[in-house]
Amino acid sequence: MEQVGYVALSRLIALTRQTEMTAHNMANANTPGFKASRLVFGDYLLTQHRVAQPAGARTIQFVQDRATWRDHAVSPKSRTGNPLDVALASDGFLAFETPRGERFGRNGRLTLDPAGRITSSEGFPVLSTTGQPLVVAPNEPSISIAADGTVSTQNGPIGRLRVVRFAEPQKLIAEGATLYRPAEGQEPEPVAEPQVIQGMIEESNVNPILELTLLIGQQREFEFAAQFVEREGERRLQAIERILRRRN
Repeated sequence: MEQVGYVALSRLIALTRQTEMTAHNMANANTPGFKASRLVFGDYLLTQHRVAQPAGARTIQFVQDRATWRDHAVSPKSRTGNPLDVALASDGFLAFETPRGERFGRNGRLTLDPAGRITSSEGFPVLSTTGQPLVVAPNEPSISIAADGTVSTQNGPIGRLRVVRFAEPQKLIAEGATLYRPAEGQEPEPVAEPQVIQGMIEESNVNPILELTLLIGQQREFEFAAQFVEREGERRLQAIERILRRRN
């Protein structure tokens, strides 16, 4: 009968991960470009073969989190008035240069670093279609960004934002709140006609009310499963005590 406790324990482990992911979503409800995630659960079937069983084999069903699904749908936009902020009206990702290599994301809250490079809010340079950072000279304060991603100052264009897409975005591996790296074998494809909007950012697609409702439900399920494991442990202990009393 110990398998009963193991099945409940597998549910507790899955619920723990699910609760952590829901809390992570809620924490990033106001993070530009953030995409909500969900755990995909499945059944893990374990077949036990025992000589004493007349029917041959018994199947035990465990809970297992098989994958993470991320909602990459385009989110609503909000106007900031910052000429460096950009939002993508369609699918795709901006490219950033990080110490770990090229990374991709939709957080278009941009700024200038002391060297004049256009960077993310975390300080990672935004890459152009040539693979180089976009640099604004100190005497060029006026910046405009066209719908095709071309960045210009009063002295002319300085480059074009690199916007890419992936054939299977669900395979992207999250790094932090809004950056992704391609899985092995994934290659970014340039977006020929990106729809870049200056002075706006893409909001998080997290629905706080939905996440709070999910979190409450998950906590209740966790409490129920924990109580079940505790009662099962007490039941087994009582069974052992009865057996020992009979032997004595």
